[in-house]
Amino acid sequence: MSESVHDAAPPGRPVRLVPTPPGFWRLVLGVCTATFAPLFGFLVGSITGSPEAGTEMNAQYWGLFVGFVLGGLGLGLAFFGGRRLWFHYRPRDTEERVP
Repeated sequence: MSESVHDAAPPGRPVRLVPTPPGFWRLVLGVCTATFAPLFGFLVGSITGSPEAGTEMNAQYWGLFVGFVLGGLGLGLAFFGGRRLWFHYRPRDTEERVP
């Protein structure tokens, strides 16, 4: 018999998968971490709380501090991902300039 309906190519234009450029996912992960880490640190610190009301460094401060440290690491990750992405798209000079 002839070709079945399932073996024929579907109508329309062909799908061309393009990989993401290097540094893209590092940039996205760094921005998300830098954005949400202080918020989650504050949330975790608020949930745990301290047993005494008069303590100087209660859990809320420590949670926010850890959130800011993780947010700073996220900013560093986003910076290096953006740098890698920038140099991927930046045109390179193929000829060397001789003075």
